[in-house]
Amino acid sequence: MQQTFSSVGLADLPVVASAIINLTESHKLVAFYGQMGAGKTTLIKQICMQLGVIQDVSSPTFALVNEYETSNQNTLYHFDFYRIKNIEEVYDIGYEDYFYSSNLCLIEWPEHIEPLLQNEEVLKVHIKPIGEGSREVVIEY
Repeated sequence: MQQTFSSVGLADLPVVASAIINLTESHKLVAFYGQMGAGKTTLIKQICMQLGVIQDVSSPTFALVNEYETSNQNTLYHFDFYRIKNIEEVYDIGYEDYFYSSNLCLIEWPEHIEPLLQNEEVLKVHIKPIGEGSREVVIEY
């Protein structure tokens, strides 16, 4: 199944984030696909805000993973796999501990770790720029 949001601007992000959050009860791994600058981190920041994350949300480009706590003491993990050179790096950080923790995992650049996601229940979010300040967001579940 899929849900499509067309002509998404910054003002529309709360609605898109809410749609994603509503699907995370049954999908703890959320993969965000899109070119550099498509808005993956911006959408993740909105999701974190709606979930009550109190820390500063930023892309974990060099750390690979950031851990956040929500206002109701839930933990969520934010991954950025853009800079990994090989999949062994993901094994080295102990990805299984995160992915199988039953905590929400928000994943940027999942195409770099696709073999690890093939047998998982992954919510896929595709973000595609379609004009100045506008995006199409397709959620596959």
